[in-house]
Amino acid sequence: MVADAEGHPEFGELNLPAVLTALADPLRRQVVTTLLREPEGTERTCVSFDLGVSKSTRTHHFRILRESGLVCQVDRGNSRKVRLRRGDLEERFPGLLELLIAEAGRTLSSPAQQSDTTG
Repeated sequence: MVADAEGHPEFGELNLPAVLTALADPLRRQVVTTLLREPEGTERTCVSFDLGVSKSTRTHHFRILRESGLVCQVDRGNSRKVRLRRGDLEERFPGLLELLIAEAGRTLSSPAQQSDTTG
């Protein structure tokens, strides 16, 4: 896989197995779906995601997201900003992002996530 100096694969190098492997982890899916809910092109610091893991584990997850091509990371001063490669992903894998949003909505509204109100 060809990548730029920061480890981002070029558009033509985006491949579905790498993307699906990255999305298999619930924390990484959480990052992607959070970015999907933001306006296109939004950049956030990596530490702004409340993942509940150590700094080294968070760094690992963002590396996987970057190397799979799901996100782009850029150093801005003392922080690292991340943004979803929405346009590239929509063009390369049509429908994938809509599936992620739909699945995130189902997960949030599943009976296991809701309290019992029939009591």
